[in-house]
Amino acid sequence: MAAGRVSYFFGLNGPSLVVDTTCSSSLVSIHLACQSLRSGECDGALAGGVNLILTPRSFISLSNAGALASDGLCKAFDSSANGYGRGEGAAVLFLKRLSDAKRDGDIIHAVIRGTAVNQDGKSSSLTAPNGKAQQEVINKALQNAGVSPQEVSYVEAHGTGTPLGDPIEMESLRAVYGAPQKRDPLYVGSVKTNIGHTEAASGILGLLKVVLAMKNKTIPKHLHFNKLNSNIELGSQQITIPISNTYWNSGVAKRIAGVSSFGLSGTNAHVIVEETNSEISTRSSVDSEGLQNLLMLSAKNETALR
Repeated sequence: MAAGRVSYFFGLNGPSLVVDTTCSSSLVSIHLACQSLRSGECDGALAGGVNLILTPRSFISLSNAGALASDGLCKAFDSSANGYGRGEGAAVLFLKRLSDAKRDGDIIHAVIRGTAVNQDGKSSSLTAPNGKAQQEVINKALQNAGVSPQEVSYVEAHGTGTPLGDPIEMESLRAVYGAPQKRDPLYVGSVKTNIGHTEAASGILGLLKVVLAMKNKTIPKHLHFNKLNSNIELGSQQITIPISNTYWNSGVAKRIAGVSSFGLSGTNAHVIVEETNSEISTRSSVDSEGLQNLLMLSAKNETALR
């Protein structure tokens, strides 16, 4: 009932639903919100994710399953990766069609160019990622965005830090993004090394990291990385893991990134996001639509002003 209570509180009448695809839930919610906006089903959307650890039950079950790192750290793509560290977090984005945001003079932090969602289907086991499905969802997102793989200069990976998942994900990224003709390196990182795996909220927090990196023109350092997992091939330096804060050079083109989120449920999501030229879309001081504008008044004293 959580989503319905939010709609009740604010008096919202559009589609209202809770999404549960385990770890990919919040990025899937972004995908659904974008679809709703594109179809005209709504004119604005709140989409996000929350992960709160309120009881020890999930810790116990995940520990029994061998999913958690003994040191509580996400060591994505490192040879010492032995499970993930849990984290808490919550984030919500307000989404609008770009044309509407420009018309209304909204602050625009970034543009979502395209999204895609798919499913692993029958993989080698319930918990094993499907590399082919990962490649397909990335390709679909690129196609939906009208973006070529060579235009993407950074990927926010799912990157949990597991010995099985990390090599499969990196191989999928290399297959789609690491083409030999790519001139510039593709940077790959994971916010999970900074704040832990926030599970249902991890996708949107990865997206927020990308938006902040674009605004600051800096790719944050990928933590807990000392030696590359021996089962991972980066492809002749076409893919680079940033081990220090790195200036995000875009040349003459805009900065474009991909964000991945793969659920334990087998549901995968990928989002293509692009930086904006300016945070603020200006609007003419003469408003033909009758919206409110600020009128400045001045006088020699308060009485005259009144």
